[in-house]
Amino acid sequence: MISAVIPKLPFINKDETIDFYNTIGFQLDADYGPYLIFSLEQTELHFFSHDNLDPKQSDFMIYLRVNAEIEILYNKLIEKAISIHPNGQLEKKPWNQMEFSIIDPNGTLLTFGQFV
Repeated sequence: MISAVIPKLPFINKDETIDFYNTIGFQLDADYGPYLIFSLEQTELHFFSHDNLDPKQSDFMIYLRVNAEIEILYNKLIEKAISIHPNGQLEKKPWNQMEFSIIDPNGTLLTFGQFV
């Protein structure tokens, strides 16, 4: 029946969104003007244009499961000058996950987590 769950997230500025997601490792697979599709390994993200979105008021969030080496990913993003969320430094959580978070240019919180 269901074979995948694919988040649909808003974007304000297409070029900034493409640059950000390319920088963190996603590939732009399709650009349909007001609709973008990115992929990375088995993960697919869709984006829709939302010109009136205030990134400071955004409540959009996604959780991205990492199957290994979350520390390497964390350090790669820091090397690429991706800001880590002030409350999202890499740490072990009480629910047995190593997690960290970043925010995209549209205000979407991306949390990366690995079972420990």
